[in-house]
Amino acid sequence: MRMRPTLLWSPAEDWPPGTTDPEPVAEALGGGGVLVLSGAGLSTESGIPDYRGEGGSLNRHTPMTYQEFTASARARRRYWARSQLGRRTFGRARPNAGHRAVAAFGRRGLLTGVITQNVDGLHRAAGSEGAVELHGSLARVVCLACGTFSARRELAERLEEANPGFDPVASAVNPDGDADLSDAQVGDFRVVPCARCGGVLKPDVVFFGENVPPERVAHCRALVREAASLLVLGSSLTVMSGLRFVRQAAEAGKPVLIINRDPTRGDRHAVTRVALPLGATLTALAERLGVQVD
Repeated sequence: MRMRPTLLWSPAEDWPPGTTDPEPVAEALGGGGVLVLSGAGLSTESGIPDYRGEGGSLNRHTPMTYQEFTASARARRRYWARSQLGRRTFGRARPNAGHRAVAAFGRRGLLTGVITQNVDGLHRAAGSEGAVELHGSLARVVCLACGTFSARRELAERLEEANPGFDPVASAVNPDGDADLSDAQVGDFRVVPCARCGGVLKPDVVFFGENVPPERVAHCRALVREAASLLVLGSSLTVMSGLRFVRQAAEAGKPVLIINRDPTRGDRHAVTRVALPLGATLTALAERLGVQVD
């Protein structure tokens, strides 16, 4: 029986403190060969909340797990109703200064790659076309029966047709695109099956309690091996899916640098953690290095 995934983490009293000096990050970027690993904190300036920061969604919301989604039709109804509403917020989100700076560093040849834990597609929208979406993308859905992939927008149209007039007011939207709705607001929301085989549809994202596809992990590990350093942006590194790459880099003697306001589970492996806002800090670093940000 699988245990419930780790959602929260608290630093020990002797945890390394953060700094406001971005000089080590500037030196790493200036030398090139940097691999970026980004988390939900990078997208907060685009209006998408994070999980664990101040006001993070985990303070009020328990994300759907893979086990719940696959085992319960009621859970799937709740998920798709909330996702249908949350999609409107995600659809309005645009890349922020942090995403644009990362894309600019890539164009300048300072990065060897980008790995993102986010499912919002904002790295690609900003121009980081080769970004590895570690946890998948909300822009796609997959049938658990036949394996067919399709666009989320197509499913949205089918759900609208099946649920005319569905327009409740959500109290909040979460980083996984799940809007906060009560059971009463979900009501008798109708879920539609796979158009090809009638099977169960799932967003093409890695739920809590689900494993990242092994071939994707292997690709990311190869990127870590090829990089000169690892730069973590906006992630608490609470879950192992991202922390393992920090540990890999540190064990290989590669500098790990973190920009995140709050302590992270990877701080002990890092050269520094810069506790500053991401958008402004990355923009300032770009200016210092003479990198043009669109």
